[in-house]
Amino acid sequence: MPVTPASHHTVPASRRVLAVMVMVPLLAALALWAFAWPATRMAPRDLPLGVAGPAAAAAPLEQRLASHEGAFEIHRYADEAAARAALENREVYGAVVATPQGPHLLTASAASPAVAQLLTQALASQAPAGAQAVPVTDVVPAPVADARGTGFGASVLPLALAGVAAGALVSLSGLRGGRAVTAVLGAATLVGLTGAALAHSWLGVLSGNWWAEAGVLALTVAAIAGGVAGLHALLGKAGIGLGALLIVLLGNPFSGAAGAPQLLPEPAGLIGQWLPPGAGSSLLRSVAFFDGAAAAGPALVLSVWAVLGVTAIVFAGRRSAPAAPAASSLPAPSAPAPVDAAPAPAPRP
Repeated sequence: MPVTPASHHTVPASRRVLAVMVMVPLLAALALWAFAWPATRMAPRDLPLGVAGPAAAAAPLEQRLASHEGAFEIHRYADEAAARAALENREVYGAVVATPQGPHLLTASAASPAVAQLLTQALASQAPAGAQAVPVTDVVPAPVADARGTGFGASVLPLALAGVAAGALVSLSGLRGGRAVTAVLGAATLVGLTGAALAHSWLGVLSGNWWAEAGVLALTVAAIAGGVAGLHALLGKAGIGLGALLIVLLGNPFSGAAGAPQLLPEPAGLIGQWLPPGAGSSLLRSVAFFDGAAAAGPALVLSVWAVLGVTAIVFAGRRSAPAAPAASSLPAPSAPAPVDAAPAPAPRP
């Protein structure tokens, strides 16, 4: 008689259809909100801006800038040299210098071409009618091959996708413990080298130290891949979905790479800098254009993500490792007693 296999509990088809019909619109709405909301609400919010020059001449400039309530965070500098140093150290995005001939705008388009253009337009709009155009000096210019910063901004999504893919492949391939960590770090290193070769050597988007840029790209991918693989180690397959949600749907549009974190609506800019895409883009700007200025914060964020991810991978690998069989404490079974020979049959009478 054939044996009927035990039936497994499955979700009814109607429920699966309903789940797909509900989840897809929700994901689409989340993606539209995450990408479209910051893009349509870009405006300066506490954007660091310097004002330099003698107090008597700089005060009117400072008052005019402060009239844009909440737009600028004003930093005072004694002279133009101090303002230039602040731009090179990434303390401010621009500075207005009061001179006898009128205001002089200093920008750093390498920090954000969008902000440099915004400051130029804002200062020109405040000039009296018929006044001479405000001179502008780009202290730290963006690379000629990427003067608008579009190439730099477009580099965030490929890094995010590469990191998520690496973390998912390591998790789903069954690698655990040290092998999983080796795969994550190895993939991140190769992505960093490849990214530097493309962005620096071929496209000219980056212009700093080649090896430092490769290291930043590798650290960014390691933070993303380690985070995704670590979430999988803790939560299972749902961890991969959560990691992709954080990195692609939030980290990418909230990174501020196409403009600046201070141009995004609150708290998107702050959240973005605590996620690997935003921290990675900030660190890459510092290394590629500013000789490492203001690199400590984003480097710490990426390191925390990478270390926490690797720790979760190692912990889960040890937890799932099969335990060695313990030696039995029971005494060994004794050999069976010999069976006596059958008695001889009794003689017949």
